[in-house]
Amino acid sequence: MNEDTLQGNWKQFKGKMVEQWGKLTDDDFDVIAGRRDQFLGKLQERHGIARDAAEKQLKEWQDRHPEFRFKD
Repeated sequence: MNEDTLQGNWKQFKGKMVEQWGKLTDDDFDVIAGRRDQFLGKLQERHGIARDAAEKQLKEWQDRHPEFRFKD
Protein backbone atom coordinates (compact mmCIF):
# COMPACT_ATOMS: atom_id res chain seq x y z
CA MET A 1 0.00 0.00 0.00
CA ASN A 2 1.47 3.35 -0.95
CA GLU A 3 1.49 6.42 1.30
CA ASP A 4 -1.36 8.18 -0.57
CA THR A 5 -3.62 5.15 -0.18
CA LEU A 6 -2.70 4.86 3.49
CA GLN A 7 -3.51 8.54 4.11
CA GLY A 8 -6.86 8.23 2.34
CA ASN A 9 -7.76 5.13 4.28
CA TRP A 10 -6.64 6.72 7.53
CA LYS A 11 -9.03 9.64 7.06
CA GLN A 12 -11.85 7.26 6.17
CA PHE A 13 -11.35 4.97 9.15
CA LYS A 14 -10.67 7.74 11.62
CA GLY A 15 -14.41 8.42 11.66
CA LYS A 16 -15.19 4.78 12.36
CA MET A 17 -12.64 4.75 15.18
CA VAL A 18 -14.21 7.83 16.76
CA GLU A 19 -17.53 5.95 16.83
CA GLN A 20 -15.83 3.14 18.77
CA TRP A 21 -13.50 5.21 20.96
CA GLY A 22 -15.18 8.59 21.42
CA LYS A 23 -12.66 9.93 23.92
CA LEU A 24 -9.95 10.12 21.26
CA THR A 25 -9.57 13.62 19.86
CA ASP A 26 -8.58 14.96 16.46
CA ASP A 27 -5.25 15.95 18.01
CA ASP A 28 -4.79 12.34 19.17
CA PHE A 29 -5.39 11.13 15.63
CA ASP A 30 -2.88 13.65 14.31
CA VAL A 31 -0.28 12.17 16.67
CA ILE A 32 -1.30 8.57 15.87
CA ALA A 33 -1.15 9.14 12.10
CA GLY A 34 -1.84 5.49 11.30
CA ARG A 35 0.79 4.01 13.65
CA ARG A 36 -0.39 1.07 15.75
CA ASP A 37 1.80 1.66 18.82
CA GLN A 38 0.80 5.32 18.95
CA PHE A 39 -2.87 4.33 18.70
CA LEU A 40 -2.59 1.80 21.52
CA GLY A 41 -0.85 4.35 23.75
CA LYS A 42 -3.51 7.00 23.18
CA LEU A 43 -6.28 4.43 23.67
CA GLN A 44 -4.77 3.45 27.02
CA GLU A 45 -4.33 7.06 28.06
CA ARG A 46 -7.77 8.37 27.10
CA HIS A 47 -9.80 5.35 28.20
CA GLY A 48 -7.76 4.40 31.27
CA ILE A 49 -7.20 0.80 30.25
CA ALA A 50 -4.23 -1.58 30.32
CA ARG A 51 -2.15 -2.38 27.23
CA ASP A 52 -3.60 -5.89 26.87
CA ALA A 53 -7.16 -4.51 27.03
CA ALA A 54 -6.30 -1.90 24.39
CA GLU A 55 -4.81 -4.59 22.14
CA LYS A 56 -7.90 -6.78 22.59
CA GLN A 57 -10.23 -3.91 21.69
CA LEU A 58 -8.14 -3.05 18.64
CA LYS A 59 -8.05 -6.67 17.46
CA GLU A 60 -11.84 -6.95 17.79
CA TRP A 61 -12.26 -3.69 15.85
CA GLN A 62 -9.87 -4.83 13.12
CA ASP A 63 -11.73 -8.16 12.85
CA ARG A 64 -14.83 -6.11 11.98
CA HIS A 65 -12.84 -3.83 9.63
CA PRO A 66 -10.28 -6.13 7.94
CA GLU A 67 -9.65 -3.60 5.17
CA PHE A 68 -7.88 -1.26 7.60
CA ARG A 69 -4.29 -1.87 8.65
CA PHE A 70 -1.84 0.30 10.56
CA LYS A 71 1.42 1.19 8.87
CA ASP A 72 3.63 -0.36 11.56
